[in-house]
Amino acid sequence: MGTSVQVTPLSGAYGEGPLCYLLAVDGFRFLLDCGWTDLCDTSQLQPLAKVAPTVDAVLLSHPDMMHLGALPYAMKHLGLSAPVYATEPVFRLGLLTMYDHFLSRWQVSDFDLFTLDDVDAAFQNVVRLKYSQNYLLNDKGEGIVIAPHVAGHLLGGTVWKITKDGEDVVYAVDFNHRKERHLNGTVLGSFVRPAVLITDAYNALNNQGYRKKQDQDFIDSLIKVLATGGSVLLPVDTAGRVLELLLLLDTYWDERRLQYPIYFLTNVSTSTVDYVKSFLEWMRDQIAKSFESNRANAFLLKKVMLIINKEELEKLGDAPKVVLASMASLEVGFSHDIFVEMANEARNLVLFTEKGQFGTLARMLQVDPPPKAVKVTMSKRIPLVGDELKAYEEEQERIKKEKALKASLVKEEELKASLGSNAKASDPMVIDASSSRKSANAGSHFGGNTDILIDGFVPPSTSVAPMFPFFENTAEWDDFGEVINPDDYMMKQEEMDNTLMLGPGDGLDGKIDDGSARLLLDSTPSKVISNEMTVQVKCSLVYMDFEGRSDGRSVKSVIAHVAPLKLVLVHGSAEATEHLKMHCTKNLDLHVHAPQIEETIDVTSDLCAYKVQLSEKLMSNIISKKLGEHEIAWVDAEVGKEDEKLILLPPSSTPPPHKPVLVGDLKLSDFKQFLENKGWQVEFAGGALRCGEYIMVRKIGDSSQKGSTGSQQIVIEGPLCEDYYKIRELLYSQFYLL
Repeated sequence: MGTSVQVTPLSGAYGEGPLCYLLAVDGFRFLLDCGWTDLCDTSQLQPLAKVAPTVDAVLLSHPDMMHLGALPYAMKHLGLSAPVYATEPVFRLGLLTMYDHFLSRWQVSDFDLFTLDDVDAAFQNVVRLKYSQNYLLNDKGEGIVIAPHVAGHLLGGTVWKITKDGEDVVYAVDFNHRKERHLNGTVLGSFVRPAVLITDAYNALNNQGYRKKQDQDFIDSLIKVLATGGSVLLPVDTAGRVLELLLLLDTYWDERRLQYPIYFLTNVSTSTVDYVKSFLEWMRDQIAKSFESNRANAFLLKKVMLIINKEELEKLGDAPKVVLASMASLEVGFSHDIFVEMANEARNLVLFTEKGQFGTLARMLQVDPPPKAVKVTMSKRIPLVGDELKAYEEEQERIKKEKALKASLVKEEELKASLGSNAKASDPMVIDASSSRKSANAGSHFGGNTDILIDGFVPPSTSVAPMFPFFENTAEWDDFGEVINPDDYMMKQEEMDNTLMLGPGDGLDGKIDDGSARLLLDSTPSKVISNEMTVQVKCSLVYMDFEGRSDGRSVKSVIAHVAPLKLVLVHGSAEATEHLKMHCTKNLDLHVHAPQIEETIDVTSDLCAYKVQLSEKLMSNIISKKLGEHEIAWVDAEVGKEDEKLILLPPSSTPPPHKPVLVGDLKLSDFKQFLENKGWQVEFAGGALRCGEYIMVRKIGDSSQKGSTGSQQIVIEGPLCEDYYKIRELLYSQFYLL
């Protein structure tokens, strides 16, 4: 039987909800993403609440709310305590995303689902990995290897490969095969024949045009509005797709020397860009090479101003401007307030660059035709004054007294318990005389830290314990002074982990911007006031796809190339999921599964894999050859059993001779260089290698195998002459012969 694999969607199946899936590999339970929407509806997390305490590891793929938004809440309220694995950008930018979301909520409501401390606690469990880094799990997950690979879409975005006993389970959602201004395309296409591929059907029905035309249409829409005196609002995420938009706008404004101001407005905008400047090695190859050659950092933005409040915008008044503000859903944050201010002007434009989440204001405005009026709730936090302030202070004083009284009662109970063996049950304040005498006698000796010096007086009858504790200094001394224990001065491992996680200049001030930090540290009592209002939508509403995901045609092509043994489809509308399922079943002849939420499917491989041990007697007769980092050998053996374990033993009789096996992967270009170094005249002709006048060497793959995983043949064509045998001998030298 192969590695046991079960998949259970907890959210984001047959719908476009947040992504969260349970993957069990031989009993080890992975939580694949832990997303939430901007609405923060706890009812969405009910399936997760049932399994959270049993999760063994969490794998995060992207640094946005839809992939990690529920992590702090799950760890605080749902019993999730497993270690979390992510890339460095997902860790850093995900942390800033959660800060921005909390601050946006806290400024307009008494938000209590989680705090910044809860966010910190959740991200302290994150183990950060590099792309292609194989990480071996321990204990319950022994034998399982996880590795993050490039996904595209967002900075640090990850395709996860989970390997057990030679079988791969690949989790690839929201990937992008195209290179972008700041990101490389996904490497998913390099995976071949995994046992299970879990991917999404989000864009299965969408096809994209050329990127250059799309970019030009985007810029033209902005310039047209700005030229007529209007302003543009782009509702964006905190630290995800907004990075691509910032580069696009900054580059175009700089090339055309445009003077219209561009603002990037979130609670953590300056921190976001500061962190991104240090993530060049995670970006497109050209960005890293440009920095190496001339120290040009792509995110040293020349035309984009980073702000953390609306004061700068208010100074401009109605002057034309472009504002990129969070949140993309328009539910909370600066984008919500700016939309209300701009919606009444027909010359203004609200340009959506991603599909809004279901149930949000952004999704409501993206319908065709858009609504002419919408109801919104405007809220703000104001300080308490007058009677409200007085009542608040009295309530805080009452709570403080109650806590003090409770603490004193707890302390008294602990004291009673500690004196229970010496005090009378009827009156714990009276000390037993015999106990007092024993204590007095014991106190006259200095026998260690527990001795009490009471010599010279009798304890009063009302005391509850002897007074004046005395501790003898038992420190050792040598010729250099007092002997110390180095362990007392070493930093604890958890303190080191926290220090490394935060980095220099972190802490509250390092993670969020100064203005947001002052807002949080302000202890002035405050309250939130709200009022509902109807907004007349007179401004233009436009949607352009800048989500950075592969379109339907590309998704189908990638799946066909990867050719998994079993395919699991998640995260997509019912129509898109059924469309992709039908396509893969009919055209690609794959085993396709599309489970519903909380439906567990078994995608265990049909292959049979067994663990066997090599006996010492067999190993002593094996002659191995070095091949790179490994050693290879041909083994003839018989399978036996020893202590209920399978073991390979030497054959009982002489095995028949086997055909020679050539091990290696020959590239014709490398072989051409090798022959030229040997003095041969070599050239490529019609996909084959012409050696001398008569000999042709060509490489033939088995096209019947999907993904080019079949056997390959190297054919030597030509007359049986001296050159033929020389070329064949040189060709054999490129392989290991077993």
